[in-house]
Amino acid sequence: MSEQEIFFTGDEHFNHSGKPGKPGIIQHCNRPFKDIEEMNEELIIRWNEVVPTGGLVYVNGDFAWGKGKGYETLEILEILDRLNGVIYLIRGSHDKPLLKLYKQGHRKLHGNCPMVHKLTIDGKVVVLCHYCMRVWPQSHYNSLHLFAHSHARLEAIGKSLDVGVDGHNFYPWSWDEIKEYMEDRPHNFNYVGGTHSGRGL
Repeated sequence: MSEQEIFFTGDEHFNHSGKPGKPGIIQHCNRPFKDIEEMNEELIIRWNEVVPTGGLVYVNGDFAWGKGKGYETLEILEILDRLNGVIYLIRGSHDKPLLKLYKQGHRKLHGNCPMVHKLTIDGKVVVLCHYCMRVWPQSHYNSLHLFAHSHARLEAIGKSLDVGVDGHNFYPWSWDEIKEYMEDRPHNFNYVGGTHSGRGL
């Protein structure tokens, strides 16, 4: 892996203001913002407080809500331009605006929007998915699993963690924070001992 600083996050739900009879993300998750404009601004501020210009941010889905569903839509391009670093999106439930920009080759967006992505950082296998898994590739060798979707309402098991903003004071997680967190976590329930970096497991 390169020397580029790496971060993990998810479930920003930029622009998810709701509509009559259907609550937006602020109401749904009891977020401490008075309206969607304040939420968007605060998410951008907190992102940029920790992510440097050259950082790489893995977003575990649900970055922003878009047109076509009756929800208020702010300028996704403006949000991207204001965020530090580049984004590698793990596809979630509500990522149509970003998927369109991926197809257009936006400069801030890297990768190919997989549903599940496996990478190795500092010798540790990390498996990313928007949804929480009970078992995941190489979990029996204590690989790490980072997910979102549950908005900090689902207890993690073993070497897993919900990296969504609702469980981290609306900040992205740094790789150093992830490593420190995982040191105190129990083994995965199916751990067989040792480590292994082979393919296909």
